[in-house]
Amino acid sequence: MKKIAKKMTPPQILTLGFLLIIFMGSLLLTLPWMHHSHTHVPLIDAIFTAVSATTITGLNTLPTATTWTLPGQIIILMMIEVGALGFMTFAVLLITLTGRRLDLRSRMLAQQALNLKSFSDVHSILEYVLRLSTIIQALGAVLLAFDFIPRFGWMKGIYYSIAHSISAFANAGFVFFDAPFGQFKSDSYVLIVTMLLILAGSLGFLVWRDIISKRKRHNFSLHTRLTLTVSAWLIGIGFVGFLISDTLTGTFNQANGWFNQIIDTLFVAITPRTAGFEIVPMNTISNAGFMTFVFLMFIVGTPGSTSGGIKTTTAGILIAQVWASLRGQESVRFRDRQFSKKTVNKALMLAIVAIIFIFLASFFLSITETLPKGRGTEYYVFEVVSAFSTAGLTLGLTPNLSSVGKVIIMTVMFIGRVGLYTVMFSVLNVHAQDIHIEYPEEEVLIG
Repeated sequence: MKKIAKKMTPPQILTLGFLLIIFMGSLLLTLPWMHHSHTHVPLIDAIFTAVSATTITGLNTLPTATTWTLPGQIIILMMIEVGALGFMTFAVLLITLTGRRLDLRSRMLAQQALNLKSFSDVHSILEYVLRLSTIIQALGAVLLAFDFIPRFGWMKGIYYSIAHSISAFANAGFVFFDAPFGQFKSDSYVLIVTMLLILAGSLGFLVWRDIISKRKRHNFSLHTRLTLTVSAWLIGIGFVGFLISDTLTGTFNQANGWFNQIIDTLFVAITPRTAGFEIVPMNTISNAGFMTFVFLMFIVGTPGSTSGGIKTTTAGILIAQVWASLRGQESVRFRDRQFSKKTVNKALMLAIVAIIFIFLASFFLSITETLPKGRGTEYYVFEVVSAFSTAGLTLGLTPNLSSVGKVIIMTVMFIGRVGLYTVMFSVLNVHAQDIHIEYPEEEVLIG
């Protein structure tokens, strides 16, 4: 076994690690005391739930609260934590607790898992990740408890506070209440706390480390500045988009005052960033709102965060590339820094492969699944983009998927969370090669 592990590349080990977590979680969820006796849980639905929890997506074929018992829900929460922080984070924690030192291979794996430039400070960063995530989730649970304990009682209130703080920070979108999350529509306090937890998880630990340690904006790294800029623009575009398409036109209920309407609209703009909490039924959204959702779900969190899908930095680099080309500039710049051609090419590759992958998954879903009356192909595209970005929002397709459709969505969720780059390198077993041959250039017509 050790010989096989030594031959595997870091992306292959990371991919296998996630698969092992899913396998173990699926086995545990099939145990009879993990679900209520009146509920039948097929094996494929247990696997689907394990994949959704480990990839922190939130898409479910079975309702969480009424299907799983307390032990089952705790297993789901454990998978969410491991999926959000990465199994390498917990592996390093175990190594530290046993008093052992990280070897070079472990540092390389941790570097790959957290998208670090070097592995020299891996140990300190992983400790920082654990400490920061614990503080944020504990603070979120305390804040939610002020609302949940009076509402649900001491026992349920404390449990719901902890569970939903974990789910919101991990951007997992799992709801553990008997009623849908829409019960908190126009409850500004709960929505604001949830939004802050979602943003804290989606920004990424490296960004938080930069913000907390450096404080002054001009000292931030290029990664942090690009992340904050793109994130702010996405939230702003989403807020204005939903304000015009659904709030002002009356799609969202306006009976609870303008302040609650603003908070509701802001929450709807933030939740597509892989969070998946739904306060407005997706089938009531306007066509313009639907398009805004798809756009916001496609570009989501930050490398090294609890998010999946195409990252904000990837989108930012591509936008900078387009802007530079339109202005006739050879170099791609942001503020007072310049991106390398290797970084730009990688961002372009990821975006193109993601679009092709979403198209293929939607194509196969259109073959295996039946469209409800009144729905078009957007029914498939929305679900695939939601699964790939690990947003967890649904138009109603996921609970009614066929067995083949469940496998397709599980595959999309897994690749979306682990990362296209990691999965491609795992499957193709790519190794960097120096090419010493150059071919003559020739122009082609484009446009």
